[in-house]
Amino acid sequence: MKDFKTVFFFLKLPIAISLAGHGLVRLPKLQAFTEGMVKSMEKSAIPEVLIIPFGYILPFLEAIVGISLLIGFKPKLTIYSAIALMSILIFGSSSIENWSAIEAQLLHSLYLFALLWFYLNYSPDEKQL
Repeated sequence: MKDFKTVFFFLKLPIAISLAGHGLVRLPKLQAFTEGMVKSMEKSAIPEVLIIPFGYILPFLEAIVGISLLIGFKPKLTIYSAIALMSILIFGSSSIENWSAIEAQLLHSLYLFALLWFYLNYSPDEKQL
């Protein structure tokens, strides 16, 4: 594809901004975000001892994955990482029956899958491997 880089940039832009935005807006209020996550997960079978560190790590992961995708750092690995992160979030949301959050997470996952499919099928770099 002649314009692969341009097309791929604009395809990844919305999901990259979404992921980076989720992380970056939470960083200044990291403790409050984590406390809110612990409170929202109190009916979950997932122990608090796991939720607290995940609450502190999640905004960094979201920001790193989003920014990595935005700048094009190892796109295939970054997309796989984003799909893995979405899977973890879906597991957590399922544990508290937060179906509306799962819908948004599944939509992100579907978008990431489509982005991965496009990358694997049209990237000149992938064809060389």
